[in-house]
Formats: sequence, C-alpha cells, structure tokens
Amino acid sequence: MKLARSEVLVVASHNPGKLREIAELLDPFNLTIKSAAELGLPEPEETGATFAENAALKTHAAADASGFAALSDDSGLAVAALDGAPGIYSARWAGPGKDFASAMSQVEKALKEKGASDFSAKFVCALALARPGGEAEIFQGEVTGHLVFPPRGARGFGYDPIFVADGMHETFGEIDPAVKHAMSHRARAFAKLKQHLEIGG
Repeated sequence: MKLARSEVLVVASHNPGKLREIAELLDPFNLTIKSAAELGLPEPEETGATFAENAALKTHAAADASGFAALSDDSGLAVAALDGAPGIYSARWAGPGKDFASAMSQVEKALKEKGASDFSAKFVCALALARPGGEAEIFQGEVTGHLVFPPRGARGFGYDPIFVADGMHETFGEIDPAVKHAMSHRARAFAKLKQHLEIGG
C-alpha cells in the first residue's frame, strides 16, 4: 500500500500508551498521525475470534468513518498455562476503566488457582492497514517469554510489568522504551509492515 508523505493516517486506538508507541514506530515515515480518539471516532465492538480479525474490524471502522487511511493494532498477552488467555480479551480483563493492575492480579490469581508451574507466555500483535472501502493488509508479530510477580517497572503499559522476554532479566515495564521498540511483538509486526509500506512524494 502506498502512502504519500504527510498523508493523514488514523491510528484506530483510544489507548494512550499504544498510540504513543505506534506514533514512535511510524515517526520515520513523516506521516500525519491522528488518533481515533482525537477524531471522536467510536470504538467498535471487537467481535472477531482472532487478533487479526479484530485488527481488521477496527481498521475498517476507522477508515470508513474518517475517510482517511487507517492502521489498527490488536494485541494481547497469551499465557500458556491459561490456554492462551487472556488473549484477544486482554484489554477486557482490565475492565472499562482500563485497570491493568487489576488485570495483572487476575492473571496471577488464575495461575495460582490452576497450580501452574509453567509461567511461559507471549505477546501477540496483529496490525491491519486499509483505506476506506479497501481490503485490510495484516501483519503479525510475537515475542515469547515468561511472567513474573509482583509486577515490576513503571515504563510501558498494559501487562508490560509482568512480562520478561526470552533472553532478558528485566520486564517490559523496566527496560528502556527504545529497547522494547526494537524487539517487541509490535516492533516485529511493524518490521513486516515496513517491508510492504511505500511512501511517495
């Protein structure tokens, strides 16, 4: 998909942390980034069964409502011992108030109730890019690791304070954001997006 320099690209998210991270990853493209929240676009109901389906749903809703090209991200934490939960429901575990401290406590409680000894998990990200009325292009990435409790670090957002990527000792909530951007699930999905994105004029 070809985008012009300075073209408006709507990021179909109302999550400030996610918006900040996506804007930083898009910075080299010199696009004009607008958020769905900034444009007053409603959040569509996420009725898809996969990250990719939900990402496409959000992108189409934002592109069609705004008249601009749109990019959405559907991502979450998949915990092996919880059969992949919270998965596509990661944000919903935090409730309407986006209380991720509560969501992380729920993950810990669920693991304890299962008597789990396997704390392996992965972050998954699906990006969807589309123009109004067009097909969505999907790009997926993931990063594997394990969970730690209690949460550590005030950097990042969401479940970052309980996730340690393979080969690391600090959580995503502790590491420098630049380090996370270089190797996260979102960074890996963006690497695939960048291979296909053409910026002209």
